[in-house]
Amino acid sequence: MATATVVTMVIRNSRPSFRNPHDKIAFAVHASFLSAGFFLTATGKNALSYSPPIGRKEVGIEGWNELEGSYGFLYSKTEKGQKKNVLVRCLVIGDFLAIYGLKLEGEQKEPFNLQVKVNDYLSDDGNQVNHYGELYKDMKGLVKNLNFGILAKLEPKVGSSIVYPPVPPFVCNDAFSGPGSGFYPERSSSVGGDMLVGPNDPRWFGSGEFSGSFGGLPGVPPGAHFDPYGPPGVPGFVPGHFARQPQQPGSPKKAHCPPQIKLEWSCE
Repeated sequence: MATATVVTMVIRNSRPSFRNPHDKIAFAVHASFLSAGFFLTATGKNALSYSPPIGRKEVGIEGWNELEGSYGFLYSKTEKGQKKNVLVRCLVIGDFLAIYGLKLEGEQKEPFNLQVKVNDYLSDDGNQVNHYGELYKDMKGLVKNLNFGILAKLEPKVGSSIVYPPVPPFVCNDAFSGPGSGFYPERSSSVGGDMLVGPNDPRWFGSGEFSGSFGGLPGVPPGAHFDPYGPPGVPGFVPGHFARQPQQPGSPKKAHCPPQIKLEWSCE
């Protein structure tokens, strides 16, 4: 990627002659490619010809603004053993400079384009400046726009990868709580050791072949279990109290409404 400091240094060292504001932006595009590690192999008519000199030796900037309303640059770069050849053409469209680029390698050539409003990045009194750095009022913004709009698209695409959290090295249950956040959630095996006796517990069935447990219900988070709580001594709450209270002799029969008991899922 290019930086505003290096781009400004390239412009100063090249000492180009500018005819108009569009020349200044077009040369900043060129300086950004040099700052990103490319070297120039053709300019102007040679770069935009039907048979551009791809892969030739490095050349100077002579003829870079010889065309009216158009600029041509041909670049090359070798990175990680692979050679890149990029053709860049800039067109004047009113107050804008349209930048078009094309990768010249591979069967599927990938074009890219960017439009820059010239006056957004140039000094208002460009004719009264003392050095090249003063020509641009927002070189950082211009280089940032060129980086993301052009240069970043020339970088090799990195395939996305899925990163999974680590798996805890031990079985978690009510007796031995989980390791906390950052680990892959895991259901308890419900085969004894914790405070809950479920249908898979070997104390009931011996082999643990009975399928199903609280942790396997749809919509229940992994490792969840019931945390029942309510007023102490309420009939129907403690497992041994799942029965109606006997009617007193002679008392009228009436419907028995069980007390409201709140059950809550917890992953503690």
